[in-house]
Amino acid sequence: MQFGIMSVSDITRDPISGVTPTEAERISNIVKIAVKAEEVGLDAFAIGEHHNPPFFSSSPTTLLAHIAALTERLIVTTSTTLITTNDPVRIAEEYAMLQHLSKGRMDLMLGRGNTAPVYPWFGQDIRQGLPLALENYNLLHRLWREDVVDWEGSFRSPLQGFTSAPRPLDDVPPFVWHGSIRTPEIAEQAAFYGNGYFANNIFWPKDHYKRLIDFYRQRFEHHGHGTAKQAIVGLGGQAFIGRTSQEAKSKFRPYFNEAPVYGHGPTLEEFSDQTPLSVGSVQEVIDKTLTFQETFGDYQRQLFLMDHAGMPVEMVLDQLELLGGEVVPVLRKELESRRDPEAAKAPTHASLVKAKYGDEEPRQPRPNANRGDNVTGSSPYQDSEAVAAASAPTQS
Repeated sequence: MQFGIMSVSDITRDPISGVTPTEAERISNIVKIAVKAEEVGLDAFAIGEHHNPPFFSSSPTTLLAHIAALTERLIVTTSTTLITTNDPVRIAEEYAMLQHLSKGRMDLMLGRGNTAPVYPWFGQDIRQGLPLALENYNLLHRLWREDVVDWEGSFRSPLQGFTSAPRPLDDVPPFVWHGSIRTPEIAEQAAFYGNGYFANNIFWPKDHYKRLIDFYRQRFEHHGHGTAKQAIVGLGGQAFIGRTSQEAKSKFRPYFNEAPVYGHGPTLEEFSDQTPLSVGSVQEVIDKTLTFQETFGDYQRQLFLMDHAGMPVEMVLDQLELLGGEVVPVLRKELESRRDPEAAKAPTHASLVKAKYGDEEPRQPRPNANRGDNVTGSSPYQDSEAVAAASAPTQS
C-alpha cells in the first residue's frame, strides 16, 4: 500500500493573514512539501496539470524531475496529466525522460481535466474530450511498447516509422493510472489495458465512486488481467488533522469557508458527513480512512490533498508531520492486517521489471541508429532510392 499527497497547485489567498503567495513562493514551497513528504515516510507525491491562473503547475515533468533529484525513494507522479490537450508523442517523450532521471521512481495519472477553456487554447474541441482521451492513450500505449510506430487517427497528423525517444527505462513503460470522477468509458479504458484506475474520492458521496470502481474491477477481470480483487485502484482523500477534533475544526474552518472549490456552500460538518473529507483528531482521520477499504475493497494507493485553500506552508508541513508520523503508520498496519491475500500489491518500476524479466537482467533499448542519419532522420536507403530514381533516364 502506497500513501502520499497530491496538490492541485492552486495559488489562493490565506483568509487569516490576507496574504496571497507569489508564484515563486508557491513553487518553492511545493518543493519543500514534497521533500517533507519523503522525510515523514510517505511514498508518493503527485502534482496536477493546469494552464490557467490561479494554478502554477503547467509543466509537471520539470517540477517532478527537480523533486526526484532532491529525494531518494519518493515516487513522483501526476494528478493528472492531460491526455486530451497534450500531444501523446510529447507525453511519451517527456515522461520517459522523467522515468530515466528518477531511476524509475515515477508514474503518471491521465485525465481529461476540468477546465473547459484549456481545449481551444491547445487547438481542441471539448465536445471531443472523450474520443480524444481514448485515441490519444491508444497511441501513447503503442509509443512506449513499439520501437517503430506507424499510426493514423482523427486528432493529430499521422506517424510513419516514428520512434519515441528516449525509450522507456529497462524497456518497461511507466505505470499509468486513469483518473476519472464521472465517466465509465475511462474506467473501461483502464480495465482494457490492465492499467490502474484512480477515483478522486474527494467531493462526491462514496456511492458515486463505488459504482465506477466496481465497474472497473468487473471489466479488469473480463479483459483477462486478473480477478476483480487484483485490479489496481487508487483513491484520493482530503484531511486536516488536529490533536483534538475541536482543534482541527477550529484551525481548518476559515480555510474551508473561503476555499474556492467549496467555500460559501455546505458547512464543514455537512461536507464532512457527505464526502470523504476528514477533519478531526488523529484517530478520527484514521477511522474515516479505514472506511475506504470497507467501501471500495483493497486498494493500492491513497493520496491526500493537504496544501490547498491558501494554507501557509508551515501549516502544511505540520500536517505532514501528523500524517506521516501518526496517521499513516497505523493505516499501514491496519490495512495490511485486513488485506485479502489475493489483492495485488502497489505497482512500482521494480515490480514491473520483475514481472517482465524475472531474475534476468533487464534490456536497455538501443534504437537502431542506422534507421536514419543524425541530422535529418531520413533513411539512407530511401535517399539512395530517391537519387537513383532522379538520375534514371525518362521514357518518352
